[in-house]
Amino acid sequence: MSQATRILLSLLIGLSSGIALATFAPTAVPGAITVADPIGTAWLHGLQMTIVPLVVSLLVTGVAATAEAAKAGRLAGRAIALYVAFLFLSATIAALVTPLILTIAPLPTAAATALRAALSGAEQVPAVPPLAEFFAGIVPTNIVKAAAADAFLSLIIFTLVFAFAIARIDAEGRTLLVRFFTALRDTMLVVIDWVLWIAPLGVFALALVVGARAGTGAFGALIHYILVVSSVGVVVTLLAYPVARLGGRVPLAGFARAALPSQAVAISTQSSLASVPAMLEGARDLGVPVETAGVTLPLAVAIFRATGPAMNLAVAIYVATWFGVPLPPATLVVAVVVATLTSLGSVSLPGTVSYVSAIAPIAGTIGAPLAPLGLLVAVETIPDIVRTVGNVTMDLATTAWLGRRRDPAE
Repeated sequence: MSQATRILLSLLIGLSSGIALATFAPTAVPGAITVADPIGTAWLHGLQMTIVPLVVSLLVTGVAATAEAAKAGRLAGRAIALYVAFLFLSATIAALVTPLILTIAPLPTAAATALRAALSGAEQVPAVPPLAEFFAGIVPTNIVKAAAADAFLSLIIFTLVFAFAIARIDAEGRTLLVRFFTALRDTMLVVIDWVLWIAPLGVFALALVVGARAGTGAFGALIHYILVVSSVGVVVTLLAYPVARLGGRVPLAGFARAALPSQAVAISTQSSLASVPAMLEGARDLGVPVETAGVTLPLAVAIFRATGPAMNLAVAIYVATWFGVPLPPATLVVAVVVATLTSLGSVSLPGTVSYVSAIAPIAGTIGAPLAPLGLLVAVETIPDIVRTVGNVTMDLATTAWLGRRRDPAE
């Protein structure tokens, strides 16, 4: 049984147990919550403690890998520029589409209220400072203090400056620092793997409390969340078709046929890497030279996850809306930038790990609580399928674009 399946089953069992307890043995609910709440909270804290070192190490190694890939030639450089542009566009789509979806189909008020009360600690929504103070504090005066305070935007800016500075020092020092942050990243991935190994217990405890306090409304709220976030991913996926038509100059029907095999592999495996052979075959059917697809597709799988910024930002916006956090346009602009930057470091991670490391900085930046992430990660299976399908479809579309614009002199 896969890790995602174990976590999902724990969520369903925990919610059902909590609801059954509240229905048939209401007098036992306080005692059950007294036991389960600290367990779920402790597991959630274990998840949160990995975020800062993981985000820093991922950004440094991600920037280093991107810079190294850009040296491979003009085709790789153009591919990276195109990928970054689409990552920014992906986040922008979420900033526009997610509030619109939540306006048309809002989370039921009763369910939202019950869930807010059910998640311990989430009701203390972090305060977002006034806009002028927010922008003035973006550049950190003390990076250690920024990390301790979960000031993710300040932390990200410092880390990016640090990562780009590494590229300017001598080769020996650069290699040493990249190896250090690679080792730190790998170590934190081991730690988070341990935390996720006991996730069924932590998610069960969180879900038991939510089920006992929120009742059957919790199921409806989680289904609503899945539909909203998946819808944003579908929008990004559909964008691949006009990209292939306008950028790659391929017929829509031809692109749809070429993309179908890799989409089928993506659905069955939830892995962009496993879809590479099917994508290479699809690129050949579209007339993309093999020397182009052989460079751009592996590069896209390594550093480009088109649905990441959109769906990560959609989660953060959903949680913020759920807890009544105001999201003025300026805050959404900052969130778009953070979603784009964090996606650069998390593209090579498993879905569960990237879910936490990529969404927490966005949520922290816009003032959304992090506690709901421990519950929402359990229902990531369906959104993760949408993510993977969107990623491979956009990988193929951008390859068609780059194939049409290939310089014969390369």
